This record gives sequence, C-alpha cells and structure tokens, in this order.
Amino acid sequence: MTTAGPSEATLRRLERASGSLATQAVARMDDTLPWFRAMPADQRSWVTLVAQAGIASLVEWCRHPGRPPRLTGEVFGAAPRELVRAVPLKQTVDLIKVTVEVVEDRLSQVVGPGEADVLRLAVLQYSREVAFATAHVYASYAESRGAWDARLEALVVDALVRGERSEELPGRTAALGWATTAPVLVLVGRTAPDVDDLHSAVRRAARSLRAEVLVGVHADQLVVVLGGL
Repeated sequence: MTTAGPSEATLRRLERASGSLATQAVARMDDTLPWFRAMPADQRSWVTLVAQAGIASLVEWCRHPGRPPRLTGEVFGAAPRELVRAVPLKQTVDLIKVTVEVVEDRLSQVVGPGEADVLRLAVLQYSREVAFATAHVYASYAESRGAWDARLEALVVDALVRGERSEELPGRTAALGWATTAPVLVLVGRTAPDVDDLHSAVRRAARSLRAEVLVGVHADQLVVVLGGL
C-alpha cells in the first residue's frame, strides 16, 4: 500500500514559503556554525540561493517521489561551481541538516489539517535522497576537477618549455594552487617507462620535500617545476 504524499495545497504553501524558510535556515546556520559566519558575503548569498532551491526541489520531489532529486541543475545550479570548491562535503552536509531542521520546525506554518506527519516523513525521505545525491555531485566534481587540473597543468608546463610570456600564465598557475614566487627549480629528463604512474611518483617525492610541483611531459622529456625549496 502506497502512503499518500502531502496535498497540492500544502505543497503550494511550502513553495510560497521557500524564500522565508531559506532566510531562516541561513540565520540558524549563522548562529550554530562558526565556519559559516566566517564565509565571505558572496558565498553566504550562494548558500541562501541553494537553500531556497533545495526547498523548491523538495516540493517537486513530493509531486514526483520516484524521481531522484536533480541537485546539479535544480539545487547546486543556483550557485556558481566555486561553491562546491569552497565548501567541503562535510560542511555541505551540515548545511543540509540545518535547512531540514528549519523546515521541520516550521511545518505547522505550511501544512494543511492532519498533514504534519505526512510532510515530516516526506522531508525525512527527501533529506536521505539529497545526502546520497550530494555525495555523487562532489565525487563527479572531484573527477572533473582532476581532469581539468591535469589539462591546465599540461598547458602551463608546455608554455614554460616554449618560453611563452602570456599574461594568463600567473592566473593559470594560481588556479593550480601554486603560491610560490621564488626560488624555482626546473628539472628535465627522460620519462621512465617502467614507472606505472610517473606523475604521482614525482608528486609524492615533491611532497616529501615540502615543495610545490608542476609536472608535464614534453615530447619524450619529463619536465618537473619545483617551487619553495
């Protein structure tokens, strides 16, 4: 037997209240999460947009409970991709938890007669779906971010080998997390075909020296740029 979900009238009231609920959720985040208070204003505004989009997504999920939440487009699509980079997964889970708590606390303001338990159950089920979907979003982002970083690193090393003086070069190295200005050491040698993952081996060696590193292959030459030695 399938349990009936919240009525359409209740969902419309929840939809209309999404802006107010998101504002209340952000206010509670500010009260209970010290790291959130320290966030820049633009990132806090992104969180407000994401919270409001999440509540709107809850409404759509209640209308179509068999459909997984579309976090990429409906929820995280409300904010720039930089938010995923700026807020780790654990902190995002905390934000979701606070938003869910606020929605549960305000159920009496939006539900129709006798629907509080029905909507509370829907919120619980949706929050579980969101937790799984959020982990998938972060895993996909990490994968795409890794591929993008690899391409960007290859472009930077190639530009250095060619002696290019592009104005974009400092920005590209900064995007890779390179903070060192001097001294810089460049090593060039033949690639080692007997090493399975040469790039990772070089990075491990650089970390043991507490050095920043860029690695690239130019023709059959391995190029390693070390900073902060």
